[in-house]
Amino acid sequence: MSNHIRLRRGLNIPLKGNALNQITKTISSDILAVKPTDFRLLNPKLLVKEGDAVKAGTPVMADKKNPEIVFCSPTSGTISQIVRGDKRKLLEIRILSDKKNEYLPITTPNFRTATKKELIYTLTSSGIWPTIKQRPYGIIPNPEVEPKSIFISGFDSSPLAPDLDFALRGEIEHIQIGVDILNMLTKGGVHVSLHAVSYASSPFHKLEKVITHSFDGPHPVGNVGIQIHHINPINKGEVVWTVDLYSVAAIGKLFTKGIYDIKKIIAITGPRVNKPSYVECLPGMCMTDIKEYADNLGEKKREPLPVRYVSGNILTGDNVGAEGFLGFYHNQITLLSEGSYHEMFGWVKPFRLKKFSFSHSYFSWLTPSKKYSMDTNLNGGERAFVMTGIYEKVLPMDIYPMHLLKAILAEDIDRMEALGIYEIIEEDFALCEFVCPSKTEIQEIVSKGIDLMIKEMS
Repeated sequence: MSNHIRLRRGLNIPLKGNALNQITKTISSDILAVKPTDFRLLNPKLLVKEGDAVKAGTPVMADKKNPEIVFCSPTSGTISQIVRGDKRKLLEIRILSDKKNEYLPITTPNFRTATKKELIYTLTSSGIWPTIKQRPYGIIPNPEVEPKSIFISGFDSSPLAPDLDFALRGEIEHIQIGVDILNMLTKGGVHVSLHAVSYASSPFHKLEKVITHSFDGPHPVGNVGIQIHHINPINKGEVVWTVDLYSVAAIGKLFTKGIYDIKKIIAITGPRVNKPSYVECLPGMCMTDIKEYADNLGEKKREPLPVRYVSGNILTGDNVGAEGFLGFYHNQITLLSEGSYHEMFGWVKPFRLKKFSFSHSYFSWLTPSKKYSMDTNLNGGERAFVMTGIYEKVLPMDIYPMHLLKAILAEDIDRMEALGIYEIIEEDFALCEFVCPSKTEIQEIVSKGIDLMIKEMS
């Protein structure tokens, strides 16, 4: 019997371009990239050089603070380029694929009889460990610190998110094995949250050895941080781990096949996609591999706007450009128009039937089922950061978001702790940024607050 939790605060953004449940392509990329910037506060140690031959699962870099944690090549081929930025900061390790996709064999113990130490060693040395995240802060966990529990969100409520029931329908066996292994790493159990609407039809409600919860409500109901807050909030000194279902499947494949297999089925979505659907690919694939999906004309065919390539969803994804790479943790790509235009008498216009407004400034609220071709236009500039009470309407957490943000700006550690900094990461405040009338970069503020806490509390 599951625990049912209904959330009333939040917002489902009515964006065009939801993916149809069909896989239209299996992408075999020429160039893939491993990006240290995908991992918060990672201090990478390079383990390869240009020209080195690698297989899928070959370590290409390690964490200097925890050298046992390695990051591996997703494919076989040759290291084609080491990309560095300012002060020689490592930005990308680019791999030229040989299209053979040969795997480096990994010796794994019998997970049913292995000790916890053996399981952790296998996860860290194989490259799978970075798929796990630690709360607070959303960082790669310390293998020596046991979490009080582990949380998995069985659905994604973000804009145009992939249907996990469809994308992972063939991985149920591996997911169950992954859950069994995670159960051995904590005494607090593995919590799996499912959406109440699709609970009965979801294959994940049959998972064994899990504590099941059902959630209902608008986005961000699918965010694992929101689910943790309503199931078992994080207090000072406590640590929990979060894993997405793609990663749980990868853990299962590691212990059954003995390989580093992180292939995934992701959604190609957005108003500038000509055939929204799913593709099978590897993390780190280049956006040039999906250029056939981009609608270069868009709705404004006379003066088409440039296309923005977002790795992830529109709220928390990264603008990587047409030649960028899919992020390690991202399970969708969103294409939308660059909004680099000025609209005269913008918000003063009374109708604006093609514009969505959360505050009912336009008549879009009369057609709640309508989908919109939104773009990246800010519709104005940054304004004074004032108390409006609007954040509380979209953040289903028992915290004071405005007070917490101001405590971060003031670098008041004590108030940040008291107001809930341990419970949040950037994605939990993404909707606040979307509806913010001040157009403040709220996720950037949260990120600075987390970095400050890590620095001060370490």
